[in-house]
Amino acid sequence: MAQEAATVRPRAGGAPGTQGRKPPPRRDIERRTYAALDLGTNNCRLLIARPSPEGFVIIDAFSRIVRLGEGLATSGRLSDAAIERAIAALTICAEKLKRRHVTLVRSVATEACRQAANGRDFVQRVHAETGIRLDVINPGEEARLAVLGCQALLPQGEGPALIFDIGGGSTELVLVETTPEGCRILDWFSAPWGVVSLTEAEGGRRSDDSAQALAAYQRMKARVSGAFADFAATLPRPEAPPRLLGTSGTVTTLASLHLGLPAYDRRAVDGLVVPVDAMRDIGTRLSHMTVAERSRVPCIGNERADLVVAGCAILEAIMDIWPAARLGVADRGIREGILRSLIARDLRA
Repeated sequence: MAQEAATVRPRAGGAPGTQGRKPPPRRDIERRTYAALDLGTNNCRLLIARPSPEGFVIIDAFSRIVRLGEGLATSGRLSDAAIERAIAALTICAEKLKRRHVTLVRSVATEACRQAANGRDFVQRVHAETGIRLDVINPGEEARLAVLGCQALLPQGEGPALIFDIGGGSTELVLVETTPEGCRILDWFSAPWGVVSLTEAEGGRRSDDSAQALAAYQRMKARVSGAFADFAATLPRPEAPPRLLGTSGTVTTLASLHLGLPAYDRRAVDGLVVPVDAMRDIGTRLSHMTVAERSRVPCIGNERADLVVAGCAILEAIMDIWPAARLGVADRGIREGILRSLIARDLRA
């Protein structure tokens, strides 16, 4: 669970297979194109960027819900249908990488590939069919990259802060303190509950009865609270007002509902600070709805209607153990962390 305290800032390493390559001259770096691919339990996301004085500028992006971990909780394996969906998305990513003449890429996979008995076979098939080499990262590296990608949006303040990433198959909690060099990780924890795994643990039931939906929500929250309990017991009591920052589809979706957006708008959501009580109220409202009712809510739709309540349960459990008054919202994370790492490696060379 815990790791030695470390400051999260861009470090050497780069993408798998790039070790030992001679870095480009500094004057040529701005002409290079970098890419970060994150294959999660629920989503496949790609960013392609070029360096800029402010960090980097996105020149292409891709995101698709593939539900790679669908059925994993019961079978222990990636299903054939899930694999086909993921490979179809990764094929599009491979075409973008080629078309954009990407110089350096790092592609990572997370909880679904860590847990699946056929995860290694899947990774090999992806490489054979798309040319993409997936690096199945451990939870500690996942937490580090998420913090590196979103730490700039951590609300100002003193004392330790909690950054979290609610994924499809796991949730990472990272206790940090801010320093002039960046966020210093004090401790971290990865719980095996994300929006897909928690929904499936509840049987994946699409209840059309609001009372049953609420009961399922309470069971999910209790399950997550139990998983967080040991880590929660180690958290310090902040002397200053606690700071909380979340990066996930759950927090960005709920932030959109808080703003009353008719459709998702990253520019309105990324960097927003929302009262925690408002997020609790939205979670409570969604937990009383049936799946059909949630599917008609703007920014949720059919793709998230059956998963968003699990995200709300995880979020509420996090807000319980770290009682901040406000929640910072980040529509950035692992991919941005990868890009910053790759670019910083070349800049420091």
